Amino acid sequence: MMPAIHALQRLNIWETVKSHAAALSLMRIVDATSRVVRAPTVNFCSSEIGKKAFGYNIPNLKLNNALMDAIERTSGIIRFFSLAKSFHHEQDHVNITLSDGRVIQASFVVAADGCHSPTRAAAGIGVKQWNYPQTALILNFAHKLPHQNISTEFHTEDGPFTQVPLPGNTSSLVWVTNPSRAKELLDMQPKAIAKVIEGQMQSMLGEVTVKTAIQTCPLWGLIPHCFAANRTILVGEAAHVFPPIGAQGFNLGFRDVQTLVDILPNQISNSNFKTIIAQYNRRRKPDVFIRSGFVHTLNHTLLSNMFPVHIVRSVGLELLRNFSPLRNLLMREGMHPGDGLKAII
Repeated sequence: MMPAIHALQRLNIWETVKSHAAALSLMRIVDATSRVVRAPTVNFCSSEIGKKAFGYNIPNLKLNNALMDAIERTSGIIRFFSLAKSFHHEQDHVNITLSDGRVIQASFVVAADGCHSPTRAAAGIGVKQWNYPQTALILNFAHKLPHQNISTEFHTEDGPFTQVPLPGNTSSLVWVTNPSRAKELLDMQPKAIAKVIEGQMQSMLGEVTVKTAIQTCPLWGLIPHCFAANRTILVGEAAHVFPPIGAQGFNLGFRDVQTLVDILPNQISNSNFKTIIAQYNRRRKPDVFIRSGFVHTLNHTLLSNMFPVHIVRSVGLELLRNFSPLRNLLMREGMHPGDGLKAII
């Protein structure tokens, strides 16, 4: 989303990666279930809210390389290539012992070490964790027809099948399905699975060619009991894990970092660090809880076999399709929390 792009601009990275980026100007939701009550197709167009694009999609390798180059040319950053072995939290600092025996002393630690964060565990921050009966398959593919900067999310009984535009006639795919179906797909030859993908997409992008190996991951969710404690601040998947729906997780991580940048003073003391911890918890909790709850609920409406749930979901998407103020509110909130309400007020 654009707030993440703005962060890359502030870091002087955007100019390096923009030639490898594809704009996302329209998001489409298609009900591909075979249920009696089906939801209408809904289009979310960035031009409706005065934006050229919701954001830009950048291949992970290109973005990671640009970030590493930026680190190399930035003074004041020291890279340690040994793993953190243990953490010892003192009243006014944290001692970090590396696997090579060196000890680093820091005023505070940012836990950006993923969903199984050892830094989070060392700080004594507990988590609430749950599993979904789903597996995500991730790959890149080429297609005959142009995607026109449109991302299409096909909703199926097993979860969303989401095509995301990349530069040229290529797209990425996040296909959420049940574990047994995921295993069947993994056992297929590339040409065979390409045919399945083309059929699932109703041939809207023409002939498909799989370009990368398929990655898989079981879906689960995680929310920590707090987002900062014991001189440790959680960002990214150390702070939140949920299914890949609506591109919320990655952009939520960018907002974690931006919030931390916004509240950090030039000088950190014992007295003001308690304020930093409190501010970070207060500012991140509503954003993370709302996004996580939205994704969790939307995912469960797809998995539910209850007829009333199908009706509610269909009515909700019908409202979004036909009532532009509600649709615009959702788009603005999706890009940046609070923008939708500001536009109304």
